[in-house]
Amino acid sequence: MFNNLDIITLAKHAGAAIMEIYQRDFAISEKSDASPLTEADLASHHCIVDGLKVLTPEIPVLSEESGADEHQGRMAWQTYWLIDPLDGTKEFIKKNGEFTVNIALIEDGKAVFGVVYAPALGVTYWGDAGGAFKETDGQVSPIQVSDIPADGAVWRVVGSRSHQSDEFKAFVKGLPKTEVVSMGSSLKLCLVAEGAADLYPRLGLTSEWDTAAAHAVVTAAGGQVLQYPELTPLLYNTRPDTLLNPFFIVCADRSDKWT
Repeated sequence: MFNNLDIITLAKHAGAAIMEIYQRDFAISEKSDASPLTEADLASHHCIVDGLKVLTPEIPVLSEESGADEHQGRMAWQTYWLIDPLDGTKEFIKKNGEFTVNIALIEDGKAVFGVVYAPALGVTYWGDAGGAFKETDGQVSPIQVSDIPADGAVWRVVGSRSHQSDEFKAFVKGLPKTEVVSMGSSLKLCLVAEGAADLYPRLGLTSEWDTAAAHAVVTAAGGQVLQYPELTPLLYNTRPDTLLNPFFIVCADRSDKWT
């Protein structure tokens, strides 16, 4: 199969390619959906895809920057890599450091292993059935979600740095005391995974590659990622016509304060 360390190292190599571009001027183009694209997205994509072909040639790869022809047959894939070479391109362009490299392994619709690397921050998260971990400055620590806030306590809610929807704002108003923390990219899910936040309600559009790696970290840390309002587990590669996620909630567990 593969060694987790090899995939973590690959994410860091992709991060190094991103940082080389981050530290100089770079061109910005626009994709067909009007989202931004930089040469860093493509440099990271090629680094990861080429690396995975060497490490796990038997496992197909689906990347945000894959061509449409590379998506063909994906519904028949039981196991595959799902990657976002540069999650948080808008944060990359703003140069606020809140962007990540996301590599996830999907098995039977579930994110079973994931690496989230924030190269500008020097932080790496990863998780699988063996637990969830965070590395900062070379120091590795296990992480886990926090307990649900007690009655009267403040709910720490993560919101998008660039995409706070009206639905999100209404959801927050329905909670007891709240403190909203804004963050970019898949780092939002990781804040819940490490117990630095209690909830991340994503009531706006995302793609499957945006969430899968951090989803694996959340699950490994004891948390849940649930479709909202159904409150069923978020799954991957279940719809042939789209790679968009439904609305979802990232949490330690369900609570009558928001269900």
